[in-house]
Amino acid sequence: MAGFKHGRITSDIQLAISGLLREVKDPRVSPLIGVVKVDVSGDLSYATIYVSAIDGYEATLNSVKGLKSAAGYLRRELGSRLKLRKVPELRFIADDSIIKSAEIMNIIEGFDHKNTPDEEE
Repeated sequence: MAGFKHGRITSDIQLAISGLLREVKDPRVSPLIGVVKVDVSGDLSYATIYVSAIDGYEATLNSVKGLKSAAGYLRRELGSRLKLRKVPELRFIADDSIIKSAEIMNIIEGFDHKNTPDEEE
């Protein structure tokens, strides 16, 4: 039963943080930032939030700096939206998975175009 509650709280935090990122007014936070993954500790004391920006890894790093300074605001808003008794401390980590996946997609698309048979026959 505890595993179900932990998973539900993790997904609720991810959904709420995704919405809250649009409300952060810090100019360092990229408007194209997204939450990749959320890990919540077993006792709900800490939530590690992996974020990535489509703008590039440098924009992600700048966004993480802005999010760290806005962590208090985000934590307060998270507590009021989710009505949690214990709101976890938020830790933001830059992740480059969106950039890596875009590179892989470009490689796959390039591979498909090279291996298509000629239709001139």
